[in-house]
Amino acid sequence: MKHRRLGRSGLYVSEIAYGNWITHGGQIDSDAALSCVRAALDCGVTSFDTADGYAFGAGEEILGRALAGERRSSVEIFTKVYWPVGPGPNDRGLSRKHIMETIEVSLRRLGTDYVDLYQAHRFDHGTPLEETMTAFADVVRSGKALYIGVSEWRAEEIRAAQALARELRVPLVSNQSRYSALHRVIEAEVMPACRELGLSQLAFSPLAQGVLTGKYVPGRPPPPASRATDTKGFGGHFMEKVLHDEILGRVQRLLPLAEAAGISLPVLALSWVLHEPNVASAVIGASRPEQITANTAACDVVLDDDLRAAMDAVLAPVALTDPALTTSPHHTP
Repeated sequence: MKHRRLGRSGLYVSEIAYGNWITHGGQIDSDAALSCVRAALDCGVTSFDTADGYAFGAGEEILGRALAGERRSSVEIFTKVYWPVGPGPNDRGLSRKHIMETIEVSLRRLGTDYVDLYQAHRFDHGTPLEETMTAFADVVRSGKALYIGVSEWRAEEIRAAQALARELRVPLVSNQSRYSALHRVIEAEVMPACRELGLSQLAFSPLAQGVLTGKYVPGRPPPPASRATDTKGFGGHFMEKVLHDEILGRVQRLLPLAEAAGISLPVLALSWVLHEPNVASAVIGASRPEQITANTAACDVVLDDDLRAAMDAVLAPVALTDPALTTSPHHTP
């Protein structure tokens, strides 16, 4: 496993991170989740991403159990705050009250005294940014988080946050963003701003919810037990946006490219993401340990420029590039 620096900080993260959105507490049972985390550790993964809103806290709890007994300094634990975790008006968002209360709950679930990275899961238009950043600064100064990051923020929001972070002298080092060969909306505005300001991308959904594995074939029903058939969590809902024959047909045209390179299609898609220098880590999920073992092979692939260009040409008609799709500018939790 290779590691990259996160932003301009001194923190190194594994090129492949393990994330438990949808899977832990939702798509797979606890025993399978523990097996997946163990497989990630065995493959050299040191970075683990979760959030207080994943499966109403079960994501953090299961990850904490899975990492129990590991030397704390040998792993990097990321979590997030923003989405509702209760029925009350203060059980959501990025107010000082919610941040200061929820970090305590997250630490208890994770079984740790601190997280390496504490992230704002979305931008909160209902709370002054100064309030949010001051609360994050206090979390860092209390030793409960080492670094701070954001997720799916727009370029102007990141610029404003970094200006306050520098004034408060706290390390804002990352933006967790949806990024894949099919979803490239951060390239026009967000990524250039992050390069300038010293933030790295933590790329989630690098396989486009599994579409870039090639297992979804146009004109055929989804494979049994795949994310597209998930009715317990959010998997099926998110898959509806990408399960279109035009997209699936284009993905099938990538298979000969992967075969010619002697690698699997998932490894090709992951190496495409890791080819971008501003990406520090590609965050993958899994429902089976063998998926992790197979996909971490992407760290050993150096993507040829011609192969990347060929991928881009195949996917260009269906790839999303509009920067306005980064997130809704008026979205509230």
